[in-house]
Amino acid sequence: MDRTGGIPISERGHDYYDDEHFLQAYMSRRNSVDNANDTLEKPVMLELIGDPEGLRILDLGCGDARFGTELLERNCASYAGVEGSAAMSELARRTLAGTAGAVIHSSMEDWSDPQASYDLVLSRLALHYVDDLEAVLERIVQSLKPGGRLVFSVEHPVITSTLQPSGTRTDWTVDRYFDEGFREQQWLGTTVKKFHRTVEHYFSALQAAGLAVGSLRESNPVRERFHSADTYERRRRIPLFLFFSASRR
Repeated sequence: MDRTGGIPISERGHDYYDDEHFLQAYMSRRNSVDNANDTLEKPVMLELIGDPEGLRILDLGCGDARFGTELLERNCASYAGVEGSAAMSELARRTLAGTAGAVIHSSMEDWSDPQASYDLVLSRLALHYVDDLEAVLERIVQSLKPGGRLVFSVEHPVITSTLQPSGTRTDWTVDRYFDEGFREQQWLGTTVKKFHRTVEHYFSALQAAGLAVGSLRESNPVRERFHSADTYERRRRIPLFLFFSASRR
């Protein structure tokens, strides 16, 4: 098996999080001040979700399920998180202990649910690990009730088409933008494979799956969400994330 930095090179992104050192590095970054998840990604997801009260929610690639506890506190009817990483699944179970939330240990590619089960399917920064996006979207559509919605975020294609080492970036070189497929990137001290696809591909795949696209958003920073003025200015230079909201026809 080909290995880089002790982590299997897999086409399923959850495998990286089962490496103890990678998981520790990820959680440290995730909990840092002005981290991109909380300053850029989460606020837009909350705006697109709106009021979750009374909704049956599925979260694909739920990580440690902290987001699930927030949705439950806001009175969603139910929350189920799907997580392929064994280590992350265990963290999610601990997070949801004592709540009505549940965790399903499964990859997004292998997961399946009863048809027309959910009002809302979420996915936060996970679908860019998936090779066959169309197959996952087909399962999502089947799991949604008529009129149900999919809201998700991915790394922006200008990021997945940028090949640069780990660390604080000062410049971004977009290259081979229309050559879709897995790209190896240096992230958190190891080589990670993510699937690069264009904005057009995401949009067309949603339409082909039978979803009506309602919103397309980018991670435009808001100054009030940042402690550091320098970090805010750096985030203004390039979009890190792309967001879609779509509903089942």
